[in-house]
Amino acid sequence: MAMNLHGKNFTVTGAASGIGRATAILLAELGAAGVAISDVNEVGLKETEEICLKFGTKITARKLDVSDADAVSSWIADTVSEFGKLDGAANVAGIAGGDGTTTVQTIVQRDWDRMMGVNLNGVMYCMRSQLEHIAKPGGSIVNVASTAGIHGLPKSAAYSASKHGVIGLTRSAAGEFGRAGVRINSVLPGPIDTRIFREGEEKGLFDAKVMGGATQLGRMGRAEEVANVIAFLLSDSSSYVTGARWTVDGGYTA
Repeated sequence: MAMNLHGKNFTVTGAASGIGRATAILLAELGAAGVAISDVNEVGLKETEEICLKFGTKITARKLDVSDADAVSSWIADTVSEFGKLDGAANVAGIAGGDGTTTVQTIVQRDWDRMMGVNLNGVMYCMRSQLEHIAKPGGSIVNVASTAGIHGLPKSAAYSASKHGVIGLTRSAAGEFGRAGVRINSVLPGPIDTRIFREGEEKGLFDAKVMGGATQLGRMGRAEEVANVIAFLLSDSSSYVTGARWTVDGGYTA
């Protein structure tokens, strides 16, 4: 069954680059009626908007820090007012942190709080607002976690802990809203060649050559490859999938 998104409206956070941008573009390409995109990076967000508009999809773009609960609530409410309805959401926004030497003992409290604020609280704030408005039945939410959410990540414990939290949050919400006809899943990217990955590599957190070589496919993944899975989970083609965690890692965790 081909993915059919015609007539459906979506929100995508973290849309200025990487997986978020690739997801927004793919949703537009697949015929979504409307896609509301957000990010803290206004320049990148504008670039994504311009690409999406080429497909004839209605696009709204807003600068948004997902760790701001009130701002998230306002964005979702305005999106529903603009589009008329909300059918699905891709919660992609996230950050990495540390410098390759940070341990649980040495992490600065504000850095821990910021990581949780964006990566975990941000997903919760988005879902809380999305679930108020999303189609019931028929709605679908995809939260982007990480393969670091199913194993430890020494020298980046805050990141790993936040992504573990996203998976638990996703599974719990799936159980709460499944009978209402809303599906909620998580996607766990492995070594994907994105801006965040490259920034982490510069800090000594990651090594593209080592991590890409450790996958069963022997290479880094592309943002578009993750977007394909997100779009599938947002579409009716995945109608019997909920509460699941989908690794998109080239076999890295296998």
